[in-house]
Amino acid sequence: MKKVMLLGYGAMAQAVIDHLPEQVSIGWIVARECHHPAIRKRFGEAVVPLATPADCEGTPDLVLECASQQAVAEFAEMILRRGWHLAVISTGALADGELEARLRQAGGRLTLLAGAVAGIDGLSAAKEGGLSQVTYRSRKSPASWRGSYAEQLIALDNVSEPTVFFEGSARDAARLFPANANVAATVALGGLGMDATRVQLMVDPQTSRNTHTLHAEGAFGEFHIELSGLPLAGNPKTSTLAALSAVRACRELVQR
Repeated sequence: MKKVMLLGYGAMAQAVIDHLPEQVSIGWIVARECHHPAIRKRFGEAVVPLATPADCEGTPDLVLECASQQAVAEFAEMILRRGWHLAVISTGALADGELEARLRQAGGRLTLLAGAVAGIDGLSAAKEGGLSQVTYRSRKSPASWRGSYAEQLIALDNVSEPTVFFEGSARDAARLFPANANVAATVALGGLGMDATRVQLMVDPQTSRNTHTLHAEGAFGEFHIELSGLPLAGNPKTSTLAALSAVRACRELVQR
């Protein structure tokens, strides 16, 4: 039985727990202390709630981040320096170039999950032959953008048609929209980098889905991928596929 440590106990972590493969169990959950009673009630002594990974007395086979960019910034370097395997879904944290450099040098094993977008493997392959342009577009409902910086850029309640409210680099998108634009960072890290990858963010009052569009051109030719995914019921900012990407990382523990 493989044992996983979860960072976070929100909607994504709940989805991962619900879809855990056989032969994989949760051994530890790092979460705010207000969540610890609920964790104990649900799992009993089978799962240890922690305030920080530093309090873990065992060795997880995988540490799975399902929390936030803040959790990556706070805990990732500590985890990697212990020699553990860390899989990150909040890749936008690596828009901080200094943090990315420290994580790359910390030891352990760092895996950046594909999250809610498809085609990262093809993008990385195209990079080997020379990429000239990569554009990522995110189109979500007003509910998915509420509580974010989008509210300062556009009146979400007054939008009547699909509207672009942000255009810029993946680095800026990841910094300004930490709960919404991790896919932009994933695309950037797989391709041209944070500053050269162009990002468009849209609000669409007619949709209930999170639509991710990736367009790349280069010496290989060009490709265009569009994925229209359902958001998590408990968090409209996050696509269901992002949680399933984390589940896949758990399954790979068993298949090795």
